Amino acid sequence: MKPMHDRSLSGKLAVVAAFAVSMAFLEAAVVVYLRELYYPGGFGFPLVAMDPVLALTEFLREAATMVMLVSIGLLLERRPVAVFAVFLVSFGLWDIFYYVFLKCLLGWPGSLLTWDILFLIPALWVGPVIAPILNTLVMIALGCLILFYSGKGLNAGLSASEWILLIAGALLVFVSYTEEFARYIMNHMQAGGFFSKDNQKLVSQLSAQFVPLHFRWWLFLSGYLAHLTVLCLYTRRIRKLRRSSFLLPG
Repeated sequence: MKPMHDRSLSGKLAVVAAFAVSMAFLEAAVVVYLRELYYPGGFGFPLVAMDPVLALTEFLREAATMVMLVSIGLLLERRPVAVFAVFLVSFGLWDIFYYVFLKCLLGWPGSLLTWDILFLIPALWVGPVIAPILNTLVMIALGCLILFYSGKGLNAGLSASEWILLIAGALLVFVSYTEEFARYIMNHMQAGGFFSKDNQKLVSQLSAQFVPLHFRWWLFLSGYLAHLTVLCLYTRRIRKLRRSSFLLPG
């Protein structure tokens, strides 16, 4: 059997797909159990208050998923840019198939505009299901392109301007997911600072009362457009680089 690093692109993508889809099923299974316990009538907002131990477990579970997604890249690739690309592809497939399995197991979400809890780190992320799916499609496309051109021996990393645009877009998307909850919490915050004992208890209570009403589509679409632009700029630049490499003598 070939070492992981020596596999072909198709072989690596097959490993990534198997890992990400399996991980998506595990994630969906956990959600099935949690919803049976806390939302027997169907998931919705406001959230049901969870036992503190279970809430902490959920937080740590999400952190563990990020470690796992980075680890598959480190196992398959040596170069940092390729590790990053594997992370993008595995994250994207994991997220998409998570919703596929929930639809198969629970018949949920009812539509692509259904609200969901997307993430818990470092704060509550909420948004319609279609938003993270759009994000992950771009992640998969960019990751596959980086892996493809990297396998051709090209310097397939992102340029400085592409990194800036990618990070700026990610920040806009992050704010679109977290802004309403953060503003809701801050409007009810008491004196003593966010990390005071009283305010930490208050955050827990308010989280169980929060109902998202308005998704900041303009923020999300601005970030999404930035990521699409990165995808286009990267593809055009690398294609030019590849053509020029063919024209070099020797």
